[in-house]
Amino acid sequence: MNKIWRSNAVDIKSYIEVSKPRIIVVLVITAITSLLGATRFDSTPSIPWDVSLWQVGFLVLAGALASMGSSALNHYYDRDIDKLMVRTAKRPIPSGKLSAKSVLIYGVSLSITSVIIAWLTLNPVATFMIALGIFFYVIIYTLWLKRSNSANIIIGGFAGSAASMAGWATTTGSIDLTGFLVGWLVFMWTPPHFWCLAIKTREEYASVKVPMLPVLIGNQKTAKYIFINTAVLLPFSISLYFFGLGILYTAIALVSGILMLIYHYKLTKNPTPEFAWKAYKVTAPYLVIIFIAIAIDALFYYRI
Repeated sequence: MNKIWRSNAVDIKSYIEVSKPRIIVVLVITAITSLLGATRFDSTPSIPWDVSLWQVGFLVLAGALASMGSSALNHYYDRDIDKLMVRTAKRPIPSGKLSAKSVLIYGVSLSITSVIIAWLTLNPVATFMIALGIFFYVIIYTLWLKRSNSANIIIGGFAGSAASMAGWATTTGSIDLTGFLVGWLVFMWTPPHFWCLAIKTREEYASVKVPMLPVLIGNQKTAKYIFINTAVLLPFSISLYFFGLGILYTAIALVSGILMLIYHYKLTKNPTPEFAWKAYKVTAPYLVIIFIAIAIDALFYYRI
């Protein structure tokens, strides 16, 4: 009995691992804060954060399942290169904790279930964005671009934007210009953030011939691209004030953006794997902070 219990506990832990829980948390926060922030822009008369627990609950459920399923399919497809890299060799499939077939079934089942739940409980636009997020992460990024093009993480980053747009559409029933631009924040943040990790793991990506930017152009040039990208992200984030967001959001976007820009500037002066890893961890909370600011901005809305 104890052996069976331990075996089941290991399986549960392994399924949690292939679901990438950290990504789930970030994407769910992004979706929920977008839902709350959009209440300021809803066409029907309402007060800030005037949403039902039904909407919130099913957005969380559908979004989490979509993220879990997509991540599992990413694990399934990358199982051949995961076993060759130190960072990923202990993942459930290459380590033998889970079979590739079981992870495939798990990933497909959750992905389909998430779209069905969204269709039955949310609205067509939100459902489409959830399905589009799955498509971009699994098909566009994992199956197509990751191993073939250095623009892999740039284009693949739209999968995260889809989570924000799904949240926005849950409130408004559509994606207006502001909702699109809010979602675009994720798209612009993803490459510089992930490229920091790619610098840290450059040798491993090179060993399996995955064309991440540092593998192709080196750490120094990649650090410059990271800095330039962040230098574009900062004014873009602030410009959302002119599309209806308030002072509270703008102030938080300015401060957090400057801090990230400083770290990425330091990275250009010290493009080592060690500092890239530090920059990766320090700048990781940016997305959560700025989206929480979007939600709170709707509650305490003020413009000059």
